[in-house]
Parts: sequence; structure tokens; C-alpha cells
Amino acid sequence: MTSTEPTPSGPSDPADGALFDAVATEHGIIYGYGLVSAHSTVEENALVATAMADHRARREAGIRMLNARSVTPPLPAAGYQLPAQVSEPTDAANLAVRMEQDAAVAWRAVLEQATTSEDRAFAVTALTEAAVTAAKWSKILDVWPVTVAFPGGAE
Repeated sequence: MTSTEPTPSGPSDPADGALFDAVATEHGIIYGYGLVSAHSTVEENALVATAMADHRARREAGIRMLNARSVTPPLPAAGYQLPAQVSEPTDAANLAVRMEQDAAVAWRAVLEQATTSEDRAFAVTALTEAAVTAAKWSKILDVWPVTVAFPGGAE
């Protein structure tokens, strides 16, 4: 998902920039999960609630990490451009998979640019959680395989 308004450029340091971008991605995913929630079935409510809580926690942790580095975190946009229309449960599940894949890309970038073991550990956890959640949504969609060998990458 992309923001519908211009965002300030991120920090020039690659590690800080990747974290800044990942937090911005989390803002969009949290917005998107509001739509997923509105169009999901009752059976998927627990997965939606867990995923949304995980993304909120990850965003807040990322903001704290940026603040600790004296980097101003990105603000959430007023709205986001969706990659596809969402009007029924299958659309919602497809959007959820796409958002989790976007999260994996963002957190893999943090991992690749990390200069501390704390950043690497946080990024690995975030990447893993996004991949697992994407697999859960893929299973709901009956997509096979439910995951890829290297989440967040083009391999």
C-alpha cells in the first residue's frame, strides 16, 4: 500500500532509513487491516485481531527505536492507496497476504542494513512473524505453497 500524501524523506543512514521505511510500512498495514477486518468472516476474526495487534506492537517498538536514535519517525498518512478493491472475504484475505509480504520485504531490508545485534534480532523476529501470518492467510485462501523459502526477497 502506498500513502496518498507525500512523506518526508527518511534518514540518510541506511540502517535508520530501513527502520524508518519499515515503520511507515507498518502504518499502512495497520490501516489496511481495518479494511481486512471489515470484510473478513467471523472465523477469521482471531487472526485479524492478532495480526493487527502484532503490527501495532511492531510499529510502536520501531518508533521507540527511532526515537532512541534521535530520528523523527514517520507519521501515518491520512489514507492509503490499496493494491486492489476489497469488498468480500477473499479480497480481504488476499490483501492480508499482500500486506504481510510487504512487511516481510520491509523487515528484511532492516535486517540487511542492521549494524547491531539488537536490530538484527528485532528484524528477524518481525520478518518471521510476517511470513508466518502470510502463511496463515494463504492457507485460508487454499494457496499452495503457503510460504516461500526466503520471505521478503525476490529469490
